[in-house]
Amino acid sequence: MGTKVTIDPITRLEGHGKIEIFLNDEGNVDNAYLQIPELKGFEQFCIDRPVEELPRITPRICGVCPMAHHMAATKTVDAVYHVQPTETAKKLRQLVYDCYIYEDHMLHFFFLGGPDFVVTPSAPAKERNILGVIAKVGLEIGTRVIKNRRQIRNIVQYLSGRIIHPVGGLPGGVSKGLTEEKRQEFLKVAIEARDFAKESIEIFNKIVLGNNAYVDLVVGDIYKHKTYYMGLVDENNKVNFYDGKVRVVDPDGKEFVKFGPDEYLKQIAEHVEPWSYMKFPFLKTIGWKGFKEGKQNGIYRVAPLARLNVSEGMATPMAQEEYDRMYEILGGKPAHNTLAFHWARLIEALYASEHIVELLEDKSITSPDIRNIPTEVPTEGVGIVEAARGTLIHHYKTDDHGMVKAVNLIVATVGNSAAMSLSIAKAAKALIKNGKVDDGLLNMVEMAFRAYDPCMACATHSLPGSTPLIININQDNSVIKTIRRD
Repeated sequence: MGTKVTIDPITRLEGHGKIEIFLNDEGNVDNAYLQIPELKGFEQFCIDRPVEELPRITPRICGVCPMAHHMAATKTVDAVYHVQPTETAKKLRQLVYDCYIYEDHMLHFFFLGGPDFVVTPSAPAKERNILGVIAKVGLEIGTRVIKNRRQIRNIVQYLSGRIIHPVGGLPGGVSKGLTEEKRQEFLKVAIEARDFAKESIEIFNKIVLGNNAYVDLVVGDIYKHKTYYMGLVDENNKVNFYDGKVRVVDPDGKEFVKFGPDEYLKQIAEHVEPWSYMKFPFLKTIGWKGFKEGKQNGIYRVAPLARLNVSEGMATPMAQEEYDRMYEILGGKPAHNTLAFHWARLIEALYASEHIVELLEDKSITSPDIRNIPTEVPTEGVGIVEAARGTLIHHYKTDDHGMVKAVNLIVATVGNSAAMSLSIAKAAKALIKNGKVDDGLLNMVEMAFRAYDPCMACATHSLPGSTPLIININQDNSVIKTIRRD
């Protein structure tokens, strides 16, 4: 009879999850699953609320990526009210959004994903954390990581009211403009952030690319899948976090489809499994064929590496240089190497910082023209942004008074949900042999999901029907009663 190995809780991610690994009689892996046991129900919480409240309600889904939900909701409310933001408001939105992408990517590299590479995957668990990273890179770098993130987050707080649950987005614009004094102050911070993003890539080059064992993991087969990829691009097919069309490429890198926000229901469908509260989106025209990679299955991937795979480059010079170098080393596009998500994340952080500098060098960003007041009857709208963790879609319908009657959210992390399950199963089968399981190997299984930087708090979803609940009452280390609601 086989054995089950459980990793619960999994670590260094946002939210909660566990991994179940099933071994056969020989001690080899039959299969493995990423299970999300937590549940949230924001699509129901929002019903019958005034639609203009949703940019303030939906960020409560998560304390890590509230800006992504705030911006997606703000753009959706624009669409519901049939109003466009002013040019200045659009620049200010892009400014705070680039700040969010930058500081979130830095958080993941140094605090969550980085310990696997900087400290080593098999190091004792007590060392695989930010303190272990600081011990490796030095206290001076560690201090700058913290200082740099705080300074960038201060820009978000100034313009959006709060860093955790921002309130700056309004239909047709933003609630607060930028003074000339603050523009000059923030420009100095942005230039410092750009320099640190460049330095962070140099740290990656030295520690990861300078170590053959790490390079073998990045380019090897254990962490590789051939899937479709999805991400927003601008009119020149360059990476864009805030606006544009959604582009999808197939496993060979050929454009499969390109669509606007109002067309998403024609392109994306969602599969559910009874063992997880996380949904599994797929390309509707290809279909769901189970947890299998390849062109015949509609599984797609999102987030940093996916965005770079669907694009034809970066819109800023330093990021473009790093983009070209990454694909030259990985052997061209699309790159299917899951661990290269870390690399792509640093290139995106550099792009975000360069764009912040560009926006703040433009003195017109201090114009007081920050809002167009809506005048039309609200109806229905879709808003799409690129969250740090991938393509994020909000869709609202209202009555004539602007009261919400329907909400659909396709949250960024779920775009990678099927791929994460594939990655965990493949890594577990490759790493666990003949029943040999230790902490280092299990951490390398966790690395398969950690590269995606998932946010399980965002990814959970209400299913129609009941909420299963099992309560075990223990006494003297024994279960004396179990109460179930299946």
